[in-house]
Amino acid sequence: METLVTSSNPGESLAHFAATLRIDAIPQPVLRRAEDLMLDWFGSALAGRNARPVESIVRFIESMGPADGPSEVLTSRRRTSPLVAAIANAASSHFAEQDDVHNGSVFHPAAVVFPPALAVAQAVGASGAELLVAVVAGYEVGIRVGEFLGRSHYRTFHTTGTAGTFAAAAAVGSLLGLTPGQMLHALGSAGTQSAGLWEFLRDAADSKQLHTAHAAGAGLTAAYLARDGFTGARRILDGMQGIAAGMSSDADPARLVDGLGTRWCLAETSFKFHASCRHTHPAADALQQVMRRHSLAAGDVRRVTTLVHQGAIDVLGPVTDPQTVHQAKFSMGTVLGLVAVHGRADLDAFDAHYRDPAVTAFRDRVDMALDAEVDGAYPARWIGKVVVETREGGRLEGRVDEPKGDPGNTLSRDEIEQKALRLALYGKAASAEEMRQVTERIWSIAHAASVQHFLAAHG
Repeated sequence: METLVTSSNPGESLAHFAATLRIDAIPQPVLRRAEDLMLDWFGSALAGRNARPVESIVRFIESMGPADGPSEVLTSRRRTSPLVAAIANAASSHFAEQDDVHNGSVFHPAAVVFPPALAVAQAVGASGAELLVAVVAGYEVGIRVGEFLGRSHYRTFHTTGTAGTFAAAAAVGSLLGLTPGQMLHALGSAGTQSAGLWEFLRDAADSKQLHTAHAAGAGLTAAYLARDGFTGARRILDGMQGIAAGMSSDADPARLVDGLGTRWCLAETSFKFHASCRHTHPAADALQQVMRRHSLAAGDVRRVTTLVHQGAIDVLGPVTDPQTVHQAKFSMGTVLGLVAVHGRADLDAFDAHYRDPAVTAFRDRVDMALDAEVDGAYPARWIGKVVVETREGGRLEGRVDEPKGDPGNTLSRDEIEQKALRLALYGKAASAEEMRQVTERIWSIAHAASVQHFLAAHG
């Protein structure tokens, strides 16, 4: 990578970094982590197959594009254009609620980085190493934009939909070989298309899949346009009428270049263990800890108080009586009810049991309360704290400082392989043998001369 150019315009520094990043500048552990995240994402993308909102988006976008092309849609195994494949794969990536998350930015990078990066890599004949560089660029840019926009942004906006456009543009721009100036224009065009509001949670609307689909497609479009000379706002991030001016009250431009080139945000990204909104995970882990330590059954629990950060209340609070499986994944009480009654909150448990009487009864015994320590640590750390009152009058406390999947409590490669396999089989999108082959290819992607299709076409 060229020497980092600092500028009074932090977006310019970010664009220069993304455009000039090379594989020899990325530490080996970061590259291996990128491979881990790729397999984890692949499983999530396959798990979205047959989901009604996903299939709706896939049907639409495939009907708008060519019937053949260089890029693959993972769920349908069709070949099509990079734009169509990116949108379709991004829609499926975020449905199962098992894709990765970066704590500090409250951002799900994989769902908006891998779909456009893979589609374009296949289209331009990029090597595996070039794909990994593009992925790292996308993660670094998207995460920093999410951190820059701050907590006030997340209160109303789905950061994966907004910061995701920048992440997708950076990843695609890397693969297209954009100059730093072109990359800055790509970020400008990406930012003016940023969108995604939380209101959909209140009535279980399908918007979340649209957020990732749009971000991936908008970012890809921005990068291709920049290569053709199309210009974008040079200060779309911190300008007087830029994204922060319209979508944040606590934006911090310093976060855009914090440790750029030395701090690798991708390595800070967490895997999701439970199949639910990440805001539920710390409390779910803490409840499991208490119930195992004291050999409690669900019927032994009179009430659970989860001590949470404000972001959890903002996102989970509107969901009081979930009407769909997906909405249930944003219900703290439902997630804890599944953990307490069935011992797990995985995909199968949600599908089979989210409306079970025992689960809904437990759900109604769960409260959320703002906790100063937890809120103060957030979003850098997602501490899990619960207070469990038993029917016998006991008061038990549980605490988890690093939920399962965080960098300090991460998944092994074997656990990632097993998770990806479960997700693929859940979506009935690939066989065990196909996933074995996919896994082998991803573990050696850095040495691939070109990024080929992963799944054989139907027929």
